Amino acid sequence: MPGKSKPQTRNKERTRFLILAAATEEFAEKGFAGARIERIAELSGSNKRMLYYYYRNKEDLFVAVMENAYKTIRDAESELHLLDFHPVEAIRSLISFTWDYYIHHPEFLRLLNTENLYHAEHIKQSKNIGFYNSKLIDTLNEILIRGQNEKLFRGGVDPLQLYISIAGLSYFYLSNNDTLSAVFCRDLSTPKAKVERLQHMTDIVLGYLMLAG
Repeated sequence: MPGKSKPQTRNKERTRFLILAAATEEFAEKGFAGARIERIAELSGSNKRMLYYYYRNKEDLFVAVMENAYKTIRDAESELHLLDFHPVEAIRSLISFTWDYYIHHPEFLRLLNTENLYHAEHIKQSKNIGFYNSKLIDTLNEILIRGQNEKLFRGGVDPLQLYISIAGLSYFYLSNNDTLSAVFCRDLSTPKAKVERLQHMTDIVLGYLMLAG
């Protein structure tokens, strides 16, 4: 009997993983209102009864999707080991990572768009999302302090405001790329345009942070 527990546990973990992956795809594509539990069950190779075994209802599942989305990006950021870098290079790395992550994970942006339509009512139910994000702000604060101590960065910079600016510079450009390209008659999705955008964002942030001289 003891030998059966590990395979059963692995099977449960795999089922949960498949449901969460399918739900992420469905919610990102259809939004919260448009997503269908039946479709999620089908995509995950499961059924509605099994899905409701792991998640009480659609809202509970969406909260889990959002928690996983935030945990995934924060875990990837932690792999950068930003505190091992020189302060200026740490900021460069964070900007570049954020930009690349948003490009390669458009589902993350779509999930954020959906949740903002609901005034964050789902993620407010989460006990974990705040913890995931606070670690990043603590790391960024330490980088800023190091930069100030080395006479590189200006003082009085709020790490939360700085991160919002870094994220916003990437987020707005990518989430509005189609409309921006159309109204300004310029394709802002080309590889060249993306390279220019990353350089522009890096110049803006470091230009604000760094002391003259």
